Amino acid sequence: MSRFKSEYFTMKEKDALEYAATELDFFPKDTKLSCSEIGDGNLNYVFKVVDSKTGKSLIIKQAGPCARIDENIKVSPDRNRIENDILRIQYKLSEGLVPEVYKYDEVMNCCVMEDLSDYVILRKALIEHKKFPNFAEHITDFLVKTLLLTSDIVINHKEKKSLVKNFINPELCEITEDLVYTEPFYNCARNDVFEPTRAFAEKELWNNEELLLETAKLKFEFLTNAQALLHGDLHTGSIFIKEDSTKVIDPEFAFFGPAGYDIGNVIANLVFAYENAEATIENRDSKEDYKNYLEDTIVKVIDLFTYKFNKAYDENVKERVATYKGFKEYYLDSIIRDTSAVVGLELVRRILGMAHVKDITSIEDVDKRARVEKICLLAGKNFILNRAVIKTAKDFIEVVKTAESIGF
Repeated sequence: MSRFKSEYFTMKEKDALEYAATELDFFPKDTKLSCSEIGDGNLNYVFKVVDSKTGKSLIIKQAGPCARIDENIKVSPDRNRIENDILRIQYKLSEGLVPEVYKYDEVMNCCVMEDLSDYVILRKALIEHKKFPNFAEHITDFLVKTLLLTSDIVINHKEKKSLVKNFINPELCEITEDLVYTEPFYNCARNDVFEPTRAFAEKELWNNEELLLETAKLKFEFLTNAQALLHGDLHTGSIFIKEDSTKVIDPEFAFFGPAGYDIGNVIANLVFAYENAEATIENRDSKEDYKNYLEDTIVKVIDLFTYKFNKAYDENVKERVATYKGFKEYYLDSIIRDTSAVVGLELVRRILGMAHVKDITSIEDVDKRARVEKICLLAGKNFILNRAVIKTAKDFIEVVKTAESIGF
């Protein structure tokens, strides 16, 4: 019996190479394969296997028993089963805006999928100040189709409950509950705070009882609102892109939760790119041009999502009571409110928590980094506290610009 069929073990490059050659019917038998481990995330091992004769390639993504970011964080390898299941659903719903999955192996806890080497990671491209005019169009297609079409508005309630059961993801959800909703809002030992920012964080966030109360409300809403099938970690590091195509990857945090969680993550990470441009582009005209591009992208994400959501709602609504006058507007308003809250949570947790973003940590000038961190924290606080009145794209932009106008 093949050693890959008997018992799980964490693969090295040589193991992944053997796996591709013996367990997959993808490459010719007489070809010469090469393998490299290319994962740079916090959780998984990612191997790229290439046929040296034809250039044909694939990705093997294996879930380990603990997080690479911290071996004390234990996570179930079942997350790869969840990733396989949701990728297949999203591939169908979003018409190819995610990579195609070729195989899931329940023994080795790995997915074999399409190689996206001709794409770039969106975060890296934004740090290099590149532009992608089609991104807002693509990501809003993904958001509307995967969120609305997996909600009770559209699918049968019994089918929805069955899906909720299939995507219960307690270990990964616990990471979100701790790292997003809890730890960044007090002086937690696991936080990794840039020292010039600490005093500001203590004053504006950790000692702000009004803010803490709102984060408590948001955490329990996150725990209980099974609204739609979320990606669960939709930041710019989970998006591959090229000029004419976008692919969303890494949905291992998938579960049924508030739809605004995915939308808010996208917008918050565009804000990080916006503040990176503020801190790192020296030429005034170039800085203004790139920030205008990012501002326009944020506006388009919100406006296009709203337009496409309204259209898709009317075309796909199945639930009778969801057709009552005024309910669509109420439902969308609740999503935008949650989106604002999650923008705030993400801005705060990536500054004060244990998992940072390179948009900010790559800023070499200490004073400039401290300034944009404070901008993100102040904007984040306001996105949370004022979420009930933040309704339009203009409102979202105004929160960020107001934070920038404060002298730090």
